[in-house]
Amino acid sequence: MLPTLVDVAPDGDGWSHEIKYDGYRTQLVIDATGVRAFTRNGHDWTAQYRPVVDAARRLHCSRAIIDGEMIVQDDAGRSDFNSLRLAIGRNPERLVFMAFDCLHADGTNLRSLPLEQRRERLEEIVGAFDPGNPIHYSAEVRGGGPDFFAAVDRMGLEGIVSKKRGSRYQSGRTKSWLKIKAWTEEEFLVVGTEVTPGEPVSALLARETEGGLEYAGGAAVTLAAPIREVFYAATEQLRRDKPLAGMPRSKKARWIEPQMRVRVRHLKGSDKVRHASLVDVTELCGVRRKAGLPR
Repeated sequence: MLPTLVDVAPDGDGWSHEIKYDGYRTQLVIDATGVRAFTRNGHDWTAQYRPVVDAARRLHCSRAIIDGEMIVQDDAGRSDFNSLRLAIGRNPERLVFMAFDCLHADGTNLRSLPLEQRRERLEEIVGAFDPGNPIHYSAEVRGGGPDFFAAVDRMGLEGIVSKKRGSRYQSGRTKSWLKIKAWTEEEFLVVGTEVTPGEPVSALLARETEGGLEYAGGAAVTLAAPIREVFYAATEQLRRDKPLAGMPRSKKARWIEPQMRVRVRHLKGSDKVRHASLVDVTELCGVRRKAGLPR
């Protein structure tokens, strides 16, 4: 069951709302053979998620299919997608499974039951919050969707998922579940570009910190034509042979001096940009530009 992206959270008591976690959609399958973990595309990642799989053996059920999101949390408790990818290979003990639905429990198919009944059974299976247990029940707020989204936005989280109360579990994309994402705009220095066949050119970004420049990921170059010309002319003018210190190694990258500043739209909730695109070129070689106007 996949949520449909919308711009505004629904209001009214007919909807419940949860924090949108930035991780990998995962189903835990518990049966007589043990516990297995499957990705959204059906790949068996039991070995990659071993600490969570081991914890699932202690849940209050003998058979179940539990739907949720595999995440890693930062020091502030926010899900951190970039750390998740590292944790899977290096320190899987950091993994946390946020359980938000239950499709099957102890011989009973729950898919046809209303959302609130499925979640009631899920809460019984997962049990009370235990910081030592990597499996957590994803809490919800009933009603007040716009206010809840505003609070999540202020906290710097990625967004929310709104679910229609009384809805049944169904495969595929549905309007009974809605996702509302929190976006922000921020300025970065461009340190290079990267070309992948079939995709927009990516601007490689760096954030200025007290310790120097810190790599912040890539953003699609989807600028209007006049500004795009300014961007590409600058990349030719500022070309350098090697990456700056601290930048990732990439055979596809073309590096430049960090003298072009851009405004980037991206999702909140991560130190590295995600689903990012360039909005404008704001500074070249120390000279600020008027928004949207080529020089």
